[in-house]
Amino acid sequence: MSDHRLIDWERRTSGPLLVAALAFLGAYAWPILQPQLSRAAQTTCSIVSWTVWLLFAADLFVRLAMSEDRWRYLRRNWLDVITLAVPMLRPLRALRAVVALNIIGRRGQSFVRGRVVAYVAAAVVVVGLVAALAVLDAERGHQGANITTFGDALWWAATTVTTVGYGDQFPTTPEGRFVGAGLMLTGIALLGVITASLASWFVERVAEVQAAEERTGEGVSDLAAELRALRAELTALRQEQS
Repeated sequence: MSDHRLIDWERRTSGPLLVAALAFLGAYAWPILQPQLSRAAQTTCSIVSWTVWLLFAADLFVRLAMSEDRWRYLRRNWLDVITLAVPMLRPLRALRAVVALNIIGRRGQSFVRGRVVAYVAAAVVVVGLVAALAVLDAERGHQGANITTFGDALWWAATTVTTVGYGDQFPTTPEGRFVGAGLMLTGIALLGVITASLASWFVERVAEVQAAEERTGEGVSDLAAELRALRAELTALRQEQS
């Protein structure tokens, strides 16, 4: 009964929480993209950020209370735990926006393979955008930093997530390097998912061809058996007539 309540809760709250995550992304990005914001606007963004954090915390506690096996549920939803555990670290606050992907993925088991690839690709785009914002927030203003504009940050994120790594833009602060390491892992995961999906698709196509050949062989065997039976009947009729 508890799991049914949990599934119903996740179904009803996935939409509002997705909107909240997108609102957080806007509140997180605005002060970074426009550092000279007024104090009132900065306060508003801070209020939105903490409100979304409280919503995520309340949602996690409710889901945990409804779950039958709470430790197992925590292990399966480790990303939610991380987004709640690092609210004070400014560069890592962007992790809270990534929870939107987890919300979408709650129904990931029903996705067909093509949708899984599309979901992962969308996840990489969102993670790349968030990583660009996070690394710009961490790097800008530090001595020796070479990522000082959002364009630089986007270029660095694109070359990092695709594992190209030109090296013309790179983080110099510990926070920026932490974000870079996470983005590298995301790029490797993307390549792994796409490769696995393509391999699985080829294996299924080969299996379908083999199954079709087997069905064709069985049909030919049945047809040959029927022909032999007809010949036997014809031979029997000729013998009776003679």
